[in-house]
Amino acid sequence: MALNEGMPAPDFTLPTDGGGSLTLSGLRGGKVVLYAYPQDDTRSCTNEALSFDALLDDFAAAGATVIGISPDSVKRHDRFKQKYGLRLTLVSDEARTAIEAYGLWVEKQMYGRSYMGVERSTFLIDQAGRIARVWSKVKVKGHAEAVLAAAREL
Repeated sequence: MALNEGMPAPDFTLPTDGGGSLTLSGLRGGKVVLYAYPQDDTRSCTNEALSFDALLDDFAAAGATVIGISPDSVKRHDRFKQKYGLRLTLVSDEARTAIEAYGLWVEKQMYGRSYMGVERSTFLIDQAGRIARVWSKVKVKGHAEAVLAAAREL
């Protein structure tokens, strides 16, 4: 099911890097940038994480918390964050419950073969827990800056 602007953001509680856990509804009252990506430590995913991380203070100034979500394990998230010095929060959705609730587990094509994977997407969630903006099939270059501009306007 595709999620559209104005719909309630599906709630979740998932483990985070560093051994914590995060409940999306616990962030109500503030804006949330939830960006979904396929896999830690691949070129596009790393560039996306570095882009969001570089703007983390600007997102905070705009009242937004940035959260990355992928099906990678907490252990893999920890290694990824340490390798690149990332400060942002990464949640692990190994069972893909939130990823599927957001409609992001999709059939993909590469080199003529079909497989299931995460569609790179970003959701800007407002202070009331509703989806304010959706970016689907994200191209990484300039994306974090576009999301920051939208977060500032919200």
